[in-house]
Amino acid sequence: MIRVVATTPYDGQKPGTSGLRKKVPVFQQPHYIENFVQALFDSLDAFEGETLVIGGDGRYYNREAIQTVLKMAAAAGFGRVLVGKGGILSTPAASCVIRKHEAFGGIILSASHNPGGPEGDFGIKYNIGNGGPAPEHVTDAIFERSKTIREYRILDGEDVDLDALGITRLGDMVVDVIDPVEDYAELMGELFDFDAIRDLFASGFSMRFDAMSAVTGPYATAILEETLGARPGTVMHGTPLPDFGGHHPDPNLVHAKELCDLVMSEEGPEFGAASDGDGDRNMIIGRGRFVTPSDSLAIIAANAHLAPGYKAGITGIARSMPTSGAADRVADKLGITCYETPTGWKFFGNLLDAGLATVCGEESFGTGSNHVREKDGLWAVLMWLNILATRRQSVAEIVADHWQTYGRNYYTRHDYEEVDSAAADALMADLRARLETLPGTVINGLTVERADDFAYRDPVDGSVTTKQGIRVFFEDGSRIVYRLSGTGTAGATLRIYLERFEPDAARHDLDTQDALAGLVQIARDLPDIEGRTGRSAPTVIT
Repeated sequence: MIRVVATTPYDGQKPGTSGLRKKVPVFQQPHYIENFVQALFDSLDAFEGETLVIGGDGRYYNREAIQTVLKMAAAAGFGRVLVGKGGILSTPAASCVIRKHEAFGGIILSASHNPGGPEGDFGIKYNIGNGGPAPEHVTDAIFERSKTIREYRILDGEDVDLDALGITRLGDMVVDVIDPVEDYAELMGELFDFDAIRDLFASGFSMRFDAMSAVTGPYATAILEETLGARPGTVMHGTPLPDFGGHHPDPNLVHAKELCDLVMSEEGPEFGAASDGDGDRNMIIGRGRFVTPSDSLAIIAANAHLAPGYKAGITGIARSMPTSGAADRVADKLGITCYETPTGWKFFGNLLDAGLATVCGEESFGTGSNHVREKDGLWAVLMWLNILATRRQSVAEIVADHWQTYGRNYYTRHDYEEVDSAAADALMADLRARLETLPGTVINGLTVERADDFAYRDPVDGSVTTKQGIRVFFEDGSRIVYRLSGTGTAGATLRIYLERFEPDAARHDLDTQDALAGLVQIARDLPDIEGRTGRSAPTVIT
């Protein structure tokens, strides 16, 4: 029986590309998740009898939310739902399943790299039929509907056994509990030279992969250890836990310190990698060499032809605006275009669908390709393994060779987390008001060449996106970017990106923070970060 429940609008937060994110207790409020899901379904057309994909990263409240979504999907008229066993589907795997099974779309329960647990974060987002995040016209429609919703519809029925593979029914809807790894692993086997990677591991090559007690544990164990022959125990923290084992599941030098210390030691493995809460981010590290996400994107693009799935070459590269220009130099040499987009994978989706780009990346540890429409952490790790297996060089040697060929873009990101939102907004507003007066200004010996607030015109659909980050360019080619991030649930995160190109190979081994020290000081002084926010230093430096 379908029950119609009276409700009132929820708090009206506009869901972005990353969906709706709040603390778990907020989602546990009566009718909260139901309101969002009903607003979502009310914003879609012609899905009756169609297939929906549902899964999440295993964080706290994942199972309960999935049961609610299943019953509401049945009441809405979907004909079939594919749901990952245990409620598990990494974000890239969900995109893979949507695309392979030609689903109408998918609902992903995740707050990405944010902490989990009873007092942690939770999230829900919708992906469309191409496997990518919902475009703005869909999220706008959800937002508008959320402000007027007065009822939701849900099927009265028993909970689905999420731990048993196979088909059951909820009313007239078929529920198929699937192996969350199978389709994804099959796709990876088509893209990469698994025989070459097996030979690499058989030669004694050592690796550790930190799944951070998050969703990629089962994927990495199945592919790296069981299929490719990596030593048992290669995967660290491989069991997804509701609170991620107390970890902050963000694969960076701070939150993946255990892995970093291990790989950086003389006795450690030759290669290390990590992925985040929902599996769409990655960190790459070799013995003695951390690879920045910007450099990783550039190196992957330059070497993609070594993997069978990309042997014909790549059609283009896309990078988010804050990502360094290292990929641009690879594109120039390959004679292809490098597209600079706002942050958000939905902007890459149009380029990928149109065949304009093959490889994409964001400086926030997200890399991917046209195989799905999400960034993909384990894909990036397998690409690196394919490169290592083919070139038979160390990570440090591959990076050094790349810099020798293309020059080095010294690059860092300074994050000021949980800054007072009003103070952060005022800081950005003041910078915007000063943009026209900055050119020609000399700051600590560097002259500002130009400054702007990044805007993007999509080459596929012509849409325009504005206010995507304040850029300050200097006459020596350096730049500073200021941007507020929307991935947190408390306060604001002020991100500052700093970059300087160094063509001289003799100066490629400087410490990054030393190489950028003058630029760092300018970046702090220009908007008076300490005076406006009370912060004398960033929370995280990557």
